[in-house]
Amino acid sequence: MSNVRRTDAVLLLVALVWGSSYLSAQTATAALPVLLVLFARYALSALTCLGVVASRGRGARRWTRAELRAGVPLGVTQAAVLLVETYGVAHTSAANAGLIISLTIVLTPLLDRGGRRGALPVSFFAATGVCVLAVGLLMSGNGFHAPRLGDLLMLGAALIRAGHVALVGRFTTGRAIRPLHLTTVQTLVGTALFLPVAAHDLPTLAHAAPATWAQLVYLALLCSVFAFLAQTWAVQRTSASRASLLLGTEPVWAVAVGIALGGEHLTALTGLGAALMLTGTYWGQAVERAHRSAPEPRRPARHASTDHLDRDPDPADKDSACPAPPTTTAATTTSPTTTAPRTTLTTT
Repeated sequence: MSNVRRTDAVLLLVALVWGSSYLSAQTATAALPVLLVLFARYALSALTCLGVVASRGRGARRWTRAELRAGVPLGVTQAAVLLVETYGVAHTSAANAGLIISLTIVLTPLLDRGGRRGALPVSFFAATGVCVLAVGLLMSGNGFHAPRLGDLLMLGAALIRAGHVALVGRFTTGRAIRPLHLTTVQTLVGTALFLPVAAHDLPTLAHAAPATWAQLVYLALLCSVFAFLAQTWAVQRTSASRASLLLGTEPVWAVAVGIALGGEHLTALTGLGAALMLTGTYWGQAVERAHRSAPEPRRPARHASTDHLDRDPDPADKDSACPAPPTTTAATTTSPTTTAPRTTLTTT
């Protein structure tokens, strides 16, 4: 498997895990307060990451300044995504929530300024539009309704998630940042943020049923530790726009899990939505890959008459511009040698 396909496969696996997280989150939040679930998810994730880091050599236990500088803001944005998204889902329908959060596919390329080849072509945004339409068909079976407060929260979650993915690319691409150490900082930041607001409910967590703990462990280990690690690893090897496109297939996996485990039924609109999602994703992948592999655009050559103003003067040019006075001896008179100014065309 090529590196590109391997990276795409990892991102699709993350989308699958996040798609399955809705069922686990619904089960956990039905038994425990939302903020307590988020705290437990982050705390278990942080303990797991710290354990893995501690099991490594002494040199691998240290965090670099770059990892701390990137991990703190990314931890804040990731926690904000989960918080706003969780409350948004609670105040709107699953159909509205799935459709609005899928706008991340379109918003991320607009916020992604880490690319080195300029803006993506219009065809990429056309492909993302097909994906958003596909999500609408996928979620239509759950019933749409007029906009509510939850819809505004989901729109905020989509904006924050798009910014988060773009920041992951900006902070990690081309830098010596280890995904495990970055994820550990993120989970520690999330734990610290949710601890004060969930502290009064901690006794409830101690009396949670084993099934609830199983859901919390799943959310922590797979939906947080694995997903955060894999997302950082993949974005370092591709672009934030491509990562967002592949992560945008999350509703497909959510519907698939709902059909397989939640007793939902496959309808004609759901099947059409899944087909459109695959089509839009494949199209967008091809456009992004061609854009990223294209040669860098060349800047137009500057005119020779002004080019010399932007470069250091040649020593010979200095001599010709200010010729030294001739040296005269009793036997001969020597004239200075004049070197014509050279004009170099610089093409970048």
